[in-house]
Amino acid sequence: MIPRCGALSGPSFADEVARGLPCALTLASRDAAFAREAAAIVHGGRLRVYYSTDLVGVEIGGAVKNVMAIAAGISDGLGLGYNARAALITRGLAEIARLGAAMGASTDTIFGLTGAGDLILTATGDLSRNRRVGLQLAQGTPLQKILGQLGHVAEGVSTAREVAKLARAKGVDMPVTEAVNAVLEGKLAPKAAVEQLLSRDLKQER
Repeated sequence: MIPRCGALSGPSFADEVARGLPCALTLASRDAAFAREAAAIVHGGRLRVYYSTDLVGVEIGGAVKNVMAIAAGISDGLGLGYNARAALITRGLAEIARLGAAMGASTDTIFGLTGAGDLILTATGDLSRNRRVGLQLAQGTPLQKILGQLGHVAEGVSTAREVAKLARAKGVDMPVTEAVNAVLEGKLAPKAAVEQLLSRDLKQER
């Protein structure tokens, strides 16, 4: 018998969930009946849970938003302003959508709680570990020192490499991801990565 399983994801800092503050998440499984049944178990009180069969989309959104949060942290750490942060989040969401489409994810998922919602929280919230990595990288702190002092796992550090590799294999254009990966690997300084992104050729928005 194949075990029934799924993924629970969405914009949620554990500290706030533990304090009983309102939160909305998505529970996804390829097994539609299981997704609905499991969502019903955890739904209630201050926790609103939606259900979905788009496991791929939920997993992609939950993974790639960590990479974009590092990018947003770098932007804020360099003092580039709210405009730059908004641009990074928006273009980061476009990259998540392109990769999601290549992997068969639903657009509704990418622009829902586990895509756009989780990205907004992780890229802007002060409790975000990945954002903190970006902030400190912008100040010139070595990556290993950042990770040693963090006390928690910053998933975006290892995810950036794997997402960049997957994007190349799928022929998906992900310049923000590539820039973040280059900074993490020590191939580009944060300021140089920003300049690289700003100097890209004119393109139609999509």
